[in-house]
Amino acid sequence: MALKAFLLLLATVLFAITTASSHDLHEELKIKAAYVQSQAPPPLPIVKAPAPPPLVTKPPIVPVPPVVRPPTYAPPPKVIKAPPPAPPVAPVPPVKPPTYAPPPKVVKAPPPAPPLPKPPVPAPPVKPPTYAPPLPPVKSKKDCVPLCEQRCALHSRKRTCMRACMTCCDRCKCVPPGTSGNRERCGKCYTEMTTHGNRSKCP
Repeated sequence: MALKAFLLLLATVLFAITTASSHDLHEELKIKAAYVQSQAPPPLPIVKAPAPPPLVTKPPIVPVPPVVRPPTYAPPPKVIKAPPPAPPVAPVPPVKPPTYAPPPKVVKAPPPAPPLPKPPVPAPPVKPPTYAPPLPPVKSKKDCVPLCEQRCALHSRKRTCMRACMTCCDRCKCVPPGTSGNRERCGKCYTEMTTHGNRSKCP
């Protein structure tokens, strides 16, 4: 509908402009304008305003009566029945006091004779402490040869034992006596020397 009204307005404006220009040029123009009957827009439906919601009346607040607890009644006390009377007891005969036999006479044994003193045991003779003979001094590598030969005499791999013994003797200046054991007599230098596999190196 707005488009039709705009076209009608445009046609009216053009007609007015052409009429004014024709009067200026002394031209008579006869313009037959075809008028288009504009259709009136259909009437808009009448929209009724919504009815206001009905007023909700709150019901009157009824005061809640206080809750009355029922009275608690104590249970009635239990009636304890008296025990029935005991039957008559027969008279107990008098108890005679027990007769005790006279205790036997205790014969005291004669006191034991005092033990004879033992003769003193002679103490064993005290032996003087035995000290191990001092180790032979090692001054050079030549002194290690006879000591290592004695040390490795019973070893299964004598060459390996001799090589390790010579190294330990050269460093620690000591070879333990005997074919085995007594390693502590050469001190920590001999006992703490180890191989790459953390095994004791000195025989």
